[in-house]
Amino acid sequence: MSYALVTGAAKGIGRGIAQSLAAKKYDLLLVDIDAQQLQTTADNIHTQYGVDVQTLHIDLSKEDAIEEIFVWSTPYQRRLHIVVSNAGYGLNGRFDTLALDEQLNMIDVNIKAQVKLAYRFIPVLKGFKQSYLLHVGSTTAYQPVPYLNIYAATKAFVVQFTRGLRHELRSSNISVSCLIPGSTDTDFVHRANMQAHTKKTAEKFNMSPEEVGKIAVRGLLQRKAEIIPGFTNKLNALLPRFFPHQFVAKIAARIYKPIEKTQPAETRYATGVTLV
Repeated sequence: MSYALVTGAAKGIGRGIAQSLAAKKYDLLLVDIDAQQLQTTADNIHTQYGVDVQTLHIDLSKEDAIEEIFVWSTPYQRRLHIVVSNAGYGLNGRFDTLALDEQLNMIDVNIKAQVKLAYRFIPVLKGFKQSYLLHVGSTTAYQPVPYLNIYAATKAFVVQFTRGLRHELRSSNISVSCLIPGSTDTDFVHRANMQAHTKKTAEKFNMSPEEVGKIAVRGLLQRKAEIIPGFTNKLNALLPRFFPHQFVAKIAARIYKPIEKTQPAETRYATGVTLV
């Protein structure tokens, strides 16, 4: 059977995508920074679906991470028909109070690693009659999002990069798609240290990662350009086009702005990191 490579596969949407691919009897190459959770996910998928599951624990912000993934996956590349670039993370807080190194690291993971992965594996995917490349964006890509600023900007890059790449490869055997999820019941809001009011808003619209994974795989195999799971998320992707950017930014800021607590000024900031 064919293999599928999924980054950020230990939990959340990545795990949901991996499970859905396994249900269709794809063998899996799973990559994540969380070694323990990655192995747990791999064991559960193998037990439930009986597919081969190989794992690689790696930090995608490392300069040579994609090359390490490429070398590790070499024995399976003759059957590697699907590459899913899902790994990424977010930081919640005001730009000038978040650590610059953390924000640059986020760009390394959310943008640079994805670009490198596509560049390295497109020649592999060209070797088949039909193959698939999936990038994972976010509905935040369609609007300015204060206090989730750099994350939203990286996802805007993902959407535009995928659109351009799909056009460039339109005459090839590779179908390029972008999954654009909204609020999903993962560790994102907790690991990003988002506050109670933000979590409460997210919970109203949460989809399960398993549901998002099923929709993603179905859309991928149908060769859809952009896959937006759920009616509310489709509205969130569409409506910002009809309002001034300042108005949209103001609404988003109400959701994501950290509420300052009474404490010394030098410790007054919000920060966090999560894989999604």
